[in-house]
Amino acid sequence: MEKTLPKSIFQRFRQQQRGRTSLDRATADAIAHAVRVWAMDHGATHYTHWFQPQTDTTAEKHDSFLNLKTSIVNGVESTVAIDSFSGSQLLQAEPDASSFPHGSIRSTFEARGYTVWDTTSPLFIQDGPHGTSVLYIPCVFISYNGEALDEKTVLLRSNEAISKAAVRLLHMIGDTEVRHVHTSLGVEQEFFLIDRGLYSLRPDLKICGRTLVGSVPPKHQQLDDHYFGQIPSRVLATIAETEMELYKLGVPMKTRHNEVAPAQFEMAPIFEESSVAVDHNLLTMQVLHRVAHRHKLKCLFHEKPFKGVNGSGKHCNWSVCTDAGENLLDPSVKPESNPRFLLFFIATVYAVYKHGTLLRAGIATSSNEHRLGANEAPPGIISVFLGDQLDEVLNAVEEQRELKSFSQHQIQSVKVGGTVLDLKVATLPPISRDLTDRNRTSPFAFTGNKFEFRAVGSKQSPSFPVTLLNAAVTEALLEITSVLEEVKGDKPKASLEDVLTVVRMFIKKSKPIRFEGDNYSQEWIEEAARRGIENITSCPEVFKKLLEHQKLLTETVPILTMAELHCRYQVMVERYVKDLVIEGNTLKTMINQYVLPAAFDYRKEVASTLVSLNNLGMDINDIPEKKVLDEIGNATTELVKLENKLCDTLEKIVTINDLEQAAVVAHDEIFNLAEKIRIFTDDIESKVATKWWLLPKYSELLFQL
Repeated sequence: MEKTLPKSIFQRFRQQQRGRTSLDRATADAIAHAVRVWAMDHGATHYTHWFQPQTDTTAEKHDSFLNLKTSIVNGVESTVAIDSFSGSQLLQAEPDASSFPHGSIRSTFEARGYTVWDTTSPLFIQDGPHGTSVLYIPCVFISYNGEALDEKTVLLRSNEAISKAAVRLLHMIGDTEVRHVHTSLGVEQEFFLIDRGLYSLRPDLKICGRTLVGSVPPKHQQLDDHYFGQIPSRVLATIAETEMELYKLGVPMKTRHNEVAPAQFEMAPIFEESSVAVDHNLLTMQVLHRVAHRHKLKCLFHEKPFKGVNGSGKHCNWSVCTDAGENLLDPSVKPESNPRFLLFFIATVYAVYKHGTLLRAGIATSSNEHRLGANEAPPGIISVFLGDQLDEVLNAVEEQRELKSFSQHQIQSVKVGGTVLDLKVATLPPISRDLTDRNRTSPFAFTGNKFEFRAVGSKQSPSFPVTLLNAAVTEALLEITSVLEEVKGDKPKASLEDVLTVVRMFIKKSKPIRFEGDNYSQEWIEEAARRGIENITSCPEVFKKLLEHQKLLTETVPILTMAELHCRYQVMVERYVKDLVIEGNTLKTMINQYVLPAAFDYRKEVASTLVSLNNLGMDINDIPEKKVLDEIGNATTELVKLENKLCDTLEKIVTINDLEQAAVVAHDEIFNLAEKIRIFTDDIESKVATKWWLLPKYSELLFQL
């Protein structure tokens, strides 16, 4: 833009980006003209306003640059085709608001909505068919009355809120040169890649994104041989091509590797400002999906596509940075005497303590419900892990004493000298050691100079969980600032001792949320209960926690109106019910069209064999075929009973008008019935001969790459 726009126009645009002015018509028209020329020079024939409705994905409608111009010359009317793109077309468009999740904000006869260009996120071009391409304009999505119907608007509001609160606190301790603060985000994306031909034979994967039936093979991940192993050639080709496509779009991918489960992988970018990082994560998912298709693979983003092996998460590495690029969560050499670090560090810990159930609501989905609490993902209990050294820093500050020395600490046979590891091998150099260890069981862990929100689901947009985290930390910053003002008194700036006094107060308040041990253990579940930390496993119950934090979200840090808050609650509940009803109907179909026919056919074959043997004079009670027949018969009988109960529940839920009640029924009956049904479907699969079992098995899905 700087190269193609007049200097005055570019300066006005930069001022608008910083929130200091709005774009006037002349500036918008000049930008639109330059954008169209640039886009068409790169083969673009269409443009689209690209936005993020409450579907955890993106939406787009393509319009061409083509226009018809009619003129009259010497009394003769002529029409010619021209390419044009105005400032108003760049700034906004009108999608149908009632056709997206809206939580009753819109109705069918009130359909108008608007997409508005988000100037903080770069425009980009994606390749289209036949050598053409499309210009993408990142946008927010609002209703006719201005309510936010998308994921991005509230994220941008939360970013502004945390910036104002952070700048005010920094000025109080003397950092008056800081004018703006932004949240930084790095999103680690986990996913499965499976053969597309096998995927096409699994109705549950196609409709629900996860397998509703299927037994775990004898070998899966128990040997720990897939994690960080050699990437299969077809997968490596897919990921490498994805990276190249993403580089074209300005997405800075950094890391790729095998994950723990067979057929599971991860990609991660360099960290960016959070709103751009969210855009780039959603782009990453789209490009992965598209490129995998070209390599005859299917990319699965569901949090738990395969029972019995690890599920997938979206680890959100979150930090706070100044406009000079300084990370406010960098502990530095002496964190105990670094006022900026201590204030922002304890503000985040306190925010999680005070609003842990809000963060839990932000990660609650029907798909993530299968992953959280399993032995490869953080549990539903929200806690914070700091690591030995930073835990000791907070303890020392609280107790007003010197730090304990870690110099004599032993890790097996490796001596730790300060922050350096001496490996006692002449050919290996000493290596630096981080201030914190890693705790992969923690849902919210400090990992050096950032917090890693590990509990976010792989299929989710990271936008809403990060929005809620921003809001919680903003309130904590405001509360800390208020207390620091009292402690500081009339002094021009707060001293280190003032800061330590305030930090000490909030260390004591937030201590129950800190946990350094194994989050999977039964001991932690019991200890968390003693500390008053909630362990909510049911999505319908978790969703209600969103409304319990109404004051925070609508008043203290007003990133949502009351209508927008209830909209999000209703969308979450409605989506949950629909997801489980779809899964229930899919499971019913698979039982009747795949599982039972296979069991009946095989049982008929075995019974025929028994009749033949009986005709030969053999005692059928003494031969193995009889045992097989009885076992299949018993499993089939129980399965039919449960399938009938499932049908009754699906019919009942349609008649329930109260959405909250429907969600409870969906969880208590459909969710639990599906788990019971799976015991018998998987048992039948393990007994029926392969030639009768038409569904690809886990041994094929997970190991055919």
